[in-house]
Amino acid sequence: MDKTDSKGAEVTDNTWEVKANCHHFHGQLRRKPFRCFRQRRNAENAVRSYRYTVLTFLPLNLYEQFQRFANIFFLLVVILQCVPAIATIPWYTTLLPLIIVLSVRGMKDLSADLARRRSDSQINSRPCDVLTPAGFTTLQWKDVCIGDVLRIHKDQIIPADLLLLCSSEPHSLCYVETADIDGETNLKYRQALSITHSELISDPAEEALSTFDGNVLCENPNNRLYSFKGDLYWRGKTHRLDIEHILLRGMVLRNTDCAYGLAIYTGSDCKILRNSGQVIVKKTQVEKDFNRVVIGIVLTLLLVAVLMAVGSGLFEYRVSPKMEVLSALGGGSTPVYRGFLAFWGYVILLSPSMPIALYITFEMIHVVHCLLIGWDLHMYWANNDTPAQARSKSLNEELGQVGHLLSDKTGTLTQNRLIFRQCCIAGDIYGSTSLSAEDAKPLDLSWNPYSYGGLHFHDQRLVDRLVKQQCPQSQEFLTSLVLCHTVMSEWKNGTIRYQAASPDEEALVVAARELGWVFLSRTRDSLTINALGQTLNYELLALLDFTSDRRRMSVLVREPGGGLKLYCKGADVVILERLQKDSPHQESTARALEIFAQGCLRTLCVAVRTVTEQQWQKWRDGLQEGEALVEELHGRMERELMLLGVTAIEDRLQDGVPEAISSLRQAGIKVWVLTGDKTETAVNVGYSCRLIDPDTNLLQGEELRQLLQSPTPEIRSFKDLDVWCIDNRPPWSKVTVVITGHQLADLMEEPEWGARFVALSNQCQSVLCCRVTPGQKAEVVRLIRKHTSSVTLAIGDGANDVNMIKTAHIGVGLCGVEGSQAVQNADFALSQFSFLCRLLLVHGHWSYYRICKFLHYFLFKTTAFALVHIWFGFFSGFSAQPLYETWFIPFYTIAYTSMPVQCLAIFEQDVSAEGCLRWAALYKTGQRRDLFSPATLAASLLYSVYTSLVLCLLPLGAFHSTALDYQTLAITVATSAVFTVTIEIIIQTRYWTKYNIAAICLSLALYFILTLIVHSKILHDKLPADFYFTGVIIIAFSDPVVWLTILLTTCTATLPSLTGLALNVVLTQSSKHRVHSMMLPTQVRRPGGFRRGGVLRHSSYAMSQGAGFGRLITSGTGLHATAPAQEGAEAAANGTKENNDKL
Repeated sequence: MDKTDSKGAEVTDNTWEVKANCHHFHGQLRRKPFRCFRQRRNAENAVRSYRYTVLTFLPLNLYEQFQRFANIFFLLVVILQCVPAIATIPWYTTLLPLIIVLSVRGMKDLSADLARRRSDSQINSRPCDVLTPAGFTTLQWKDVCIGDVLRIHKDQIIPADLLLLCSSEPHSLCYVETADIDGETNLKYRQALSITHSELISDPAEEALSTFDGNVLCENPNNRLYSFKGDLYWRGKTHRLDIEHILLRGMVLRNTDCAYGLAIYTGSDCKILRNSGQVIVKKTQVEKDFNRVVIGIVLTLLLVAVLMAVGSGLFEYRVSPKMEVLSALGGGSTPVYRGFLAFWGYVILLSPSMPIALYITFEMIHVVHCLLIGWDLHMYWANNDTPAQARSKSLNEELGQVGHLLSDKTGTLTQNRLIFRQCCIAGDIYGSTSLSAEDAKPLDLSWNPYSYGGLHFHDQRLVDRLVKQQCPQSQEFLTSLVLCHTVMSEWKNGTIRYQAASPDEEALVVAARELGWVFLSRTRDSLTINALGQTLNYELLALLDFTSDRRRMSVLVREPGGGLKLYCKGADVVILERLQKDSPHQESTARALEIFAQGCLRTLCVAVRTVTEQQWQKWRDGLQEGEALVEELHGRMERELMLLGVTAIEDRLQDGVPEAISSLRQAGIKVWVLTGDKTETAVNVGYSCRLIDPDTNLLQGEELRQLLQSPTPEIRSFKDLDVWCIDNRPPWSKVTVVITGHQLADLMEEPEWGARFVALSNQCQSVLCCRVTPGQKAEVVRLIRKHTSSVTLAIGDGANDVNMIKTAHIGVGLCGVEGSQAVQNADFALSQFSFLCRLLLVHGHWSYYRICKFLHYFLFKTTAFALVHIWFGFFSGFSAQPLYETWFIPFYTIAYTSMPVQCLAIFEQDVSAEGCLRWAALYKTGQRRDLFSPATLAASLLYSVYTSLVLCLLPLGAFHSTALDYQTLAITVATSAVFTVTIEIIIQTRYWTKYNIAAICLSLALYFILTLIVHSKILHDKLPADFYFTGVIIIAFSDPVVWLTILLTTCTATLPSLTGLALNVVLTQSSKHRVHSMMLPTQVRRPGGFRRGGVLRHSSYAMSQGAGFGRLITSGTGLHATAPAQEGAEAAANGTKENNDKL
């Protein structure tokens, strides 16, 4: 049975048994769906993210819809209306709207679920090769079962969690890309067990694999992406298994012709799907608040009905016996019975105070708001022909209340590619970041047959010096770049391609290739390069691989001329302290580092050391010692270096990301970045995207831990420099919290720490969470939701972001390069992160503003309309007699007042789109919930009570001494109600369109036309029981008293609203008025110099990755003994020689 540890990861025992090529054994355990139930143990490989089936749609959807209290209430009202003794209004006036509401919402839910089903079908129908008795057969993903042996071809996606058995590469090594899992596009390697490699490699492979009968006993399915424990029992021996032997679902096989694997976990048991979370039905905060209001209205309605029933009983007991007519009408009923009937009569009569039409209109408005998002051309990305999508149709107003934004980094903020932009060689800076690729003059690289384009480096001076061989330091610099790395090469279609463990390394090797220094191939003990057309072979003597502690890597090579050199590159703080004394160009290089840091570029220093044969012989003996001694030896080898220069790489952001984050921060949104990268990489990206200001202090590590462990809420000083104390501390707005996944795991163990962490983070500028797993991303969202009332929005582009997207109040998926899992599970889909600014500040603000005004107005007009019956009850003996004509009640909501409020909810604006973006602080209105607070709701309800009193009492008083009858009174009150709510919508509307004007005119016209129709003699003759106001409208409107009463009633009812509007303009100055007097925001400029004394901005070379391929290269694992055939390399070399001869 699965358990959960204190860090949120599932803890399992090794009880999961997998038998290879044993369909009978696993067929008995396979978990098959039966109707809405699931049975047995093993999951199918088919993905099911949809919620409904043919059998479960109707009951499950109705169950979900009747979670709304209003739907239950109206169902009960319909049942009551079917009882003639208490049916004060006909049953069809409530039943038909209820059916329409349920149908519209059901069709919308069904449409969204069908879209999920289509997406699942596309994934489940992907092809894969499965070993069957007839050999490898192409089947679909959904047909894969536990225990199957699969063949994965190059560039194919892994369909299930597999145990790697063997591959086409030496030592059964294979390379995989994990972009759809952890967002990293660099390659990682997996290797099969030596026993399966040696025994299962054959030609053809089917024969050996079909006889493979190994038995795997491993941990139960869990959500841990970076660990695996198990054993392979085969041929009487036990072989230990770990994560390096496992290919996870979602990985892509790269640089390997084919690989063979045994299916361990399938379907929902796969690790990546275990991190995806459950489908969550989300509701907005406004909807939740309004549901509470609805419950309050119902309780008030029942209380009023009880009081009116008591009044009816007392009237029947004391007044009716004294009046002969009333006694005759009573029919001998007891006061208790009359009160009982009056109670249910008033429940039905007052039910329009919570009209079901509200929910129909609410759904329609959400749909229109979603269409407006999709139609916004400012959020259309022409590069992939993708508009913005609102996949959820009920979260629009929530977009205007976001307080916390939680974003992935790789592929969300960045473009998933690094670009070589500048370098400093021998104190001279080459390249510029101020020019775009379109504005800069392209380099003349026609002499280089290996140039494939894509170099974003623009400085012809360096190219000329290299070609003319005028700068030996530049040549040595590029030689270092082309030798000091762990990149793998392959030739495909006559071009050379690189696969690297670090995106930094790939960017540097590609840049060197474009500049004439081409890495061709490598073996275990050699590297082959082409320098300006001359092919050179270097003997690789030692490779000192990168680690997070060393923060550098080195290679020791023997040059073609016989000399020995050690090339080293790494973080500046590491390399600079290892230079020779009085090493040249240190000051100019330091200035270059400052300039590159101000440009938020990722920098690393490059150095070289000449080594004697005697030194090498001494080192070679030491390299055979233990690991601790080897580390010490590495430190001695990488001393007395001579500085060659500095590289500056841009972790290229998506277009508009810095501006978008700056605007979101001005809007009061707390931005958190959650990434699997390491700290240095995340911090560098934070500076470049304006998440962190240049003068911001970083709170991290032990200092953060001590702060959270402090027994008092006061903040104390833990260091002498750049920290805050009680008496003298910099503002919290200049502090960024940086926390790692391991620290987060410890944080989750102590609930008190979690609360302190969130409280501290809310005071700071931003938060960076580094090296976090997909499960931890979701835990961070839960932590914020638990300790704040803020609305959270999560945005990402990979499958590793799905759990976070589902957990947040709002999930946004980017249509990036990492697949479509994030989009398929998101509430909104965008093509660029910068579009998020318009989605929130414009559409979110508008939706919140419109929905709030809509709900306030709808609450006002329906409550004022329905409460008239209460006051009329005091004049009708509490008899539950309706004051309105029967047909006026449904038409009031459906025809007379529906269109203006719909136009208000669709077109209303307080500020234009440009104003929303320019004055982002207006967004804080939604965060504070100013427009839908208990105070504003109480004001609307009090105003509706006042209006209902005026609508009832003024006409009654005016007609008290006249001969006008009940029907004339009903027409007068109805007309006054229509005019009052129409004038109120005119007052509330700030942004007028032709549709608003047309809706108001059409609504008034419909009132007079439909009233004439229902008062016609023709309908009365056919249905006298339903149409009994024959000709009343003509008689009433011909009397001047009626029109004067309507005018007086309307003016009196709308007087408070007009007075409040005038006082608000005269006495107050809201933020919307101040907008027009504000000056344009000034552009934020970076300071001239960067303070390296505070937070060190040093190299982040390879910081986002683990160790590279160094161990594989030096051991020879996965490398050919000789250099592979280089298709096209000879022709390219000949072309280079001809070009050099011409030069």
